[in-house]
Amino acid sequence: MKIDRITLRELRMSLLSPFETSFGRTTDRRVILVEVESDGVSGWGEVPVKPLPLYNEEFVDASWFLLRDGLAPRLLKEPVEEAAEVSGRLDFIRGHRMTRAGLETAAWDLEAKRLRVPLWKHIGGAREEIDCGVSIGVKATIEELIEQIERELADGYQRIKMKIKPGWDVDAVRAIRERFPTTRLMADANSAYSLADAERLSALDELDLMMIEQPLAHDDILDHAEFQKRLKTPICLDESIVTARHAEQAIEQKACRIINIKLTRAGGYSEAILMHDVARMHHMPVWCGGMLETGVGRAHNIALSTLENFTLPGDVSASKRYFERDLIDPAVEVTERGTILVPGKPGIGYDLDLEYIDALTVRREDVR
Repeated sequence: MKIDRITLRELRMSLLSPFETSFGRTTDRRVILVEVESDGVSGWGEVPVKPLPLYNEEFVDASWFLLRDGLAPRLLKEPVEEAAEVSGRLDFIRGHRMTRAGLETAAWDLEAKRLRVPLWKHIGGAREEIDCGVSIGVKATIEELIEQIERELADGYQRIKMKIKPGWDVDAVRAIRERFPTTRLMADANSAYSLADAERLSALDELDLMMIEQPLAHDDILDHAEFQKRLKTPICLDESIVTARHAEQAIEQKACRIINIKLTRAGGYSEAILMHDVARMHHMPVWCGGMLETGVGRAHNIALSTLENFTLPGDVSASKRYFERDLIDPAVEVTERGTILVPGKPGIGYDLDLEYIDALTVRREDVR
């Protein structure tokens, strides 16, 4: 598979409403799309990094530079026999896995289209319908949070994830649990706490949560293992699990009981599938996390979520939750029972609205 051209586009897109976590408040997105073309067929990927290195070491301008001057030229240098080779071709760069994932996922989409098969089937997916939950940011008041949860439950979502941070944690979760006593509920701290906060956070054990996601440092496994000993509620690791080996280490240390697999955090499909397989071998459930992706990244998350061990509802929700208009056609929709029907068309399964993408593009580079 000779790649003829790689096109980078930066788009600016506004969120329908602000999204706040312990990292800060997001109102719009600088989106990097990666298009990989071979013999007139294009595969698409997305790099969902932030403008500043808040979630991990990556940020938009660094990703653009790496893609244009380092990764794309390396991938164009020699033909690629299959998409599974791309991850190894790009691993000369240390870290920056979300940036690498933009190219890697685009190559998988391209290969599936050339083979005329849906991408989810191409990667070994087993589900034609995936369960969906939602992630809700920090709100100004409990009443505002309750109102949004009521809307999400009315739309059918099966699980509610609420963001927590110091000053908005145990009391806020308790208020939500009292209002929604039977709702599947989880809390996501995004690394906002330390082991010194363990006693306070242990009060969450009373509130029947599915899990507490990444309460401690973003690169930690050992302190999470100590905290999990003290906690009845399962810990779910997110930022700490960058590779399949990290998943093995977390399982060996009993640092968590659930893993969130983000496709781009893993660097693409090759490593994400290895993470999935490690967790499955140890009978540990996984689910697919999100990064406020557009329809391009969302379509890839849907494909990943069809793998057998994605048994918990992920953060893969409808396009209309975030954007007035998405980049794909049709937009991603959620059924009344809180599921997404997996598309049957080749590749990611959705057409791209190229005119709209061009209208939103503020920067473009063609690498040949």
